[in-house]
Parts: sequence; C-alpha cells; structure tokens
Amino acid sequence: MEKETIVIIGGGITGLSAAYYLQKSIQEKNLPYEIKLIEASNRLGGKIDTLKRDGFIIERGPDSIIVRKKPGVKLVEELGLKDKMIRNGTGQSYILVNGELHKMPKGAFMGIPKDIEGFLESELVSPEGKKRALLDLEMGKGEEEADQSLGAFLRRRLGDELVENEIEPLLAGIYSGDIDEMSLMATFPNFYHLVQKYGSLIKGLQETIPTPPKPTGKKVPGVFFSFKEGLGIVVDKLVEKLNEESITMEKAVTHIEKIDSGYQLSLSDGEIVTASAVIATTPHQTIPKMFNDIEFLNVLTDVPSSSVANVALAFDQSAIKQDIDGTGFVVSRNNDYRITACTWTHKKWPTTTPEGKALIRCYVGRPNDQEVVDLPDEELINIVLHDLNKTMNITAKPEFSVISRWKNVMPQYTVGHLERIEKVRDEANKHLPGVFLAGSSFEGVGIPDCIEQGEKAVEQVLEFLQLSR
Repeated sequence: MEKETIVIIGGGITGLSAAYYLQKSIQEKNLPYEIKLIEASNRLGGKIDTLKRDGFIIERGPDSIIVRKKPGVKLVEELGLKDKMIRNGTGQSYILVNGELHKMPKGAFMGIPKDIEGFLESELVSPEGKKRALLDLEMGKGEEEADQSLGAFLRRRLGDELVENEIEPLLAGIYSGDIDEMSLMATFPNFYHLVQKYGSLIKGLQETIPTPPKPTGKKVPGVFFSFKEGLGIVVDKLVEKLNEESITMEKAVTHIEKIDSGYQLSLSDGEIVTASAVIATTPHQTIPKMFNDIEFLNVLTDVPSSSVANVALAFDQSAIKQDIDGTGFVVSRNNDYRITACTWTHKKWPTTTPEGKALIRCYVGRPNDQEVVDLPDEELINIVLHDLNKTMNITAKPEFSVISRWKNVMPQYTVGHLERIEKVRDEANKHLPGVFLAGSSFEGVGIPDCIEQGEKAVEQVLEFLQLSR
C-alpha cells in the first residue's frame, strides 16, 4: 500500500513533539503514513536554544519546565531522560517595588494571598491596599462573563495596589504582555471559575491549592526542572528518535493549495510536496501567508505579538561585591528600570556555572518599551548593568555576554482570544479539512502546553485520516 504523507510545518517543540508522537503511533500500529517535518531555519527547537561556552550553560530561551504540568514530564520520561532531570535551586526570590527589593510573600499563589496573616505582615502593600484586597472575601461571585481582561478582573477583586506591586510582575512576565490587555479565559480561567464557585478568589485558592508542609529542615525540591546539559537535550533526543529522512531544514513553505488528494505545498527552493494532512505549528502570523487565498485565516494577522530580549552576563564571582541571597527578582511597573526580571542563574541552576563564577540573566522588552529590544548590544548591556547596580554592586565588566532577541514571537492572548481561535478552527474543519493548527499562538505558551498541543494534533490527524479513508 502506498503511504500517505503527513506534513508538519515548524520544528519548534510543538512540531518536534507532534513528529515524535506521530512516528510512535505509525510504528506501534503499523499505519500506512510517512512524516515530513519542514523547518525554515537552520536549527530545530524553536525558542529552546542552549548555548555552551567557557564551561557555562546558557539558555537563550526558556530555562526550565514546570513540574506540575504533566505533558512535559511525560515526554521527558518517554525520551529516557528522567534520570537526567535536575530541580531548580530553591531560595528567596524578590519583587522590586519603588526601587527596593522585597521578599516574595509566603503563602501566595501568583502573588494572590492565600495566607492572610502572611499577607498582612508583608511590606509590599500599604495598609489601605491590604484592606482593599481583602474586600474580595466579601464581594461574592458577581455577574457571569464570557471573557474579560485579566487585569480588570484582578483589579476589581483585589484593588490596583496589590495587582501592580505583586501580581502583575509575575503574571505579565509569563506572557511578556500587559495584563490589562490579556484575556482572563485564555490565560488564567481557573481564577474566574474559583470566583464563580466560592464567591472569592482568595477563598477559592485557599480551598484548592494545598498548603505547603511546615519546614522540616529537609530541602524542598524546586517546582521547575531542567537538565545539567540544559534544555537543549530534549530537542537533541527528539531529533535522535525521529527518522532523519523525515526532516527537511532551511526550506520555508511559501504556499499551500487544496487539491483533491489533500494539499500541495510549495517550498522556497521550488520543491512541491503533496500531503494528505498538515499540522501547522508555525507562529500565527505566518499561516495566512501560506494560505494566501483563505479569507477566514486573516483574523490571525490581528493577533498581536511582542518582542523580548534576554541578556546573559558572565562574571568572576569576585566582581559581585554586594551579592544577594536569592534566585532572582521581578520588577513592578512603578520603577524606573528597563529590565523586567533578573535571574541569578548561578544560584537557581548551580550546574550552569563553573566554580568561582556568576551568571546573571536579565529580560527587557515591556509592552511599552519594545524599542529596547533593537538597541545595539553594547547599549543593551549598559542598560542592564545600570539597573543591576541599583540593587547590587558589580565592580567589573562581564567576562562575556550573550544577547538573545526574540522578535515578535510572544503571542498576546487578548480578550476574546479563545473565541477567535475556535472560530478559525471551525472554519478550517469546513474549508481546510485535514489542516490542524497547534503551538504557542493558540493554547498556551509554556513548553508543556506546546507538547500537549503537538500530541493532540496527532490524535486529530489520525482520526481524520481514518474517517476519510
């Protein structure tokens, strides 16, 4: 029997996960399909990009995977990497408010207080701000809404001060966006559902988030994991598992046309590929360009994206005279800092850094400061050092720096995002049967979310092909 081709467009973690799970199903069930993964750039892994230099392990993109989201752990175990997992070093983290570092309050979830006593002791919020936040306990669930901005929801429940000083720096950092523009239902729908069930966000978290065990003297494992060799080992292992002949690099899909047998894909070198089904895992703005005559896809061009840069600085430990006991800090809006967060990588991930050295990684690129991402390297380094020296005392220039610019790759889930994506998928089912969309532009930006979307797309493709045979 002649094999049908399933094309996966994009070799980031979503596309690689899809290829892995698809190949696994084909082999286990002896299915008459073959895979072709097409990546436009000269490397695989997307935002996962580990650099090794002078004994340092530097992540140019994400530095870890969260433990509580199971798709990430599941894939790592399947790849045989479980024994190589390492947890992040635990320690004090901080929030920078009004120019001062404050310890991250204990007993909070994403900055939202669960432990009222601990919240009242915190110096992050004024007495008036605390009083306003605790009104959430008496507000009731309010009217049901299909969607609303995450910021508006939190401000209404907890007040501006707590949101801006404590919650916004944590939540906005995950999505590199503005919480007052973000969709509640696309980012933290559990917040809405807790209020609807318990009449209070604080009460809902108290009821559903387990209370941490009391200190026993034993070290508590971190909530994130990586690997001694860096996250790139996951990409390497996925590529190793895949059939080498199924991967095409440095060729872009320029046009996709529907034909009787499925789809005809034109590549940038003139090659034509015929596919029975397509999984598109590329950034959302590229999809309408590939299907340039499909009107309903044009809504994807309206999904905004932001840019972010991270600046990794390597030092001799002796250069940092006023060190801080902790793993890093996030920056609230009410500061004159241009960095948005700082990780003391040598403390959070000790295996990344040679003995006697320090590695600091800072982020820039607020929603209202996107131009900073494009500044020359030297200027960007000076901005970061200037901000760092407001809280630390760094007496020497870095031994080297690594600047990673991620241009327009951070999709913004604005209000109504889920509804728009659902409509696009419904239209695709009708007019582009066998085309499936997955990736950070759609249902979650984290690594486990992307892995889960890749696996789900495989299930959809196989069901479609089985029904259409």
